[in-house]
Amino acid sequence: MQLDMHYYGTYVMARAAGIKSDAALIIAYAAQFVDDNAGKQEVNFKDAGKINAEATAHHAFDGKNLDENDQRQVWVPFHFLPGNEGSSFTKRLICRKNSIIAREMIEHNLSHSDKDYALELLGITAHVYADTFAHYGFSGVSSRKNKIINSSIEFQPLKPRINEYITEKEKEFRKKYKSETGLLTNIKSSVIEVASGALGHGAVATYPDRPYLVWNFEYEEPKRNSGLRKNPVTFLKGCEALHKMFRKFTENNFKYAESSYTQFSSIKSEVKEIILTQANKEDRILAWKNAVTKGKLSQNVGEEIPKYDENIWHNQRNSLDKKNYSRIALNKNVYRFYQAASVHRNFVLRTLLPKYGLVVA
Repeated sequence: MQLDMHYYGTYVMARAAGIKSDAALIIAYAAQFVDDNAGKQEVNFKDAGKINAEATAHHAFDGKNLDENDQRQVWVPFHFLPGNEGSSFTKRLICRKNSIIAREMIEHNLSHSDKDYALELLGITAHVYADTFAHYGFSGVSSRKNKIINSSIEFQPLKPRINEYITEKEKEFRKKYKSETGLLTNIKSSVIEVASGALGHGAVATYPDRPYLVWNFEYEEPKRNSGLRKNPVTFLKGCEALHKMFRKFTENNFKYAESSYTQFSSIKSEVKEIILTQANKEDRILAWKNAVTKGKLSQNVGEEIPKYDENIWHNQRNSLDKKNYSRIALNKNVYRFYQAASVHRNFVLRTLLPKYGLVVA
């Protein structure tokens, strides 16, 4: 999913579920910052304190995607949570919608609701969970099972301008992949693969992340049809699942909860209409913002969704470097995000996946 869903959609689902606006903002920021925290960062303090922050993403054309360990440490736990279906290890790494593993991840992360980093962890959880509704059918490692027959991609009817728009975006995507990432090693062997076709959903560009698309394609190995992928249906289910998760969070965290909330059933049709909006990312964001301002997604007529700015948390981190006392980091959202990311990564890779016989890292 992209900014329209990970930040704006997440904020709306949190507010509708009865989470206070200031808490919903932190949750939504953390959900989107998973994608924007794309490099390892180091902060040093004069009292000898230090922050070593691990990446939770690598940009699609970042050469670090070629590092197998980064795929295991970043792509698997944060973007392509394994669904554990199939007989082979690589099949079981394929992401599945709302899997048992995803639900167990939620239970664990919600158990940390009393921690200072609870809201940031909830945002990270929202990102990972939402991505299972978009990235299903692909895994976060270099695998031939991610490759498709390029000529097989078919779309249900689109507005001519949108069809032209996404076609151009695909050309840009593949051009950047070809020039910047090159080749990578298959997770299971020393065979070298083309990065754009073997890692994640690179073979189908950004199509899984576009809410309005209804499409299908054929996998290359083994050759099989994907079946009709109805993004609007799965994205709507993803929104409902997020709303349910946020409601569960408020049950034991009254300090973050409003006195009332909005049932998802009462906003479902409006959310569906937004998801079906055939537009570029900026206009899809506008659809979320307009619906909120008009009170169509909650009882708060006139409310505005604060604009997302990734630099706020980056600047927050940068401002800590060379400061006298490391303890000042404890109250910063960006530090709490790093804490939450470590908790999530370690649980998924060291406890949750091994429980199902998946030793990934």
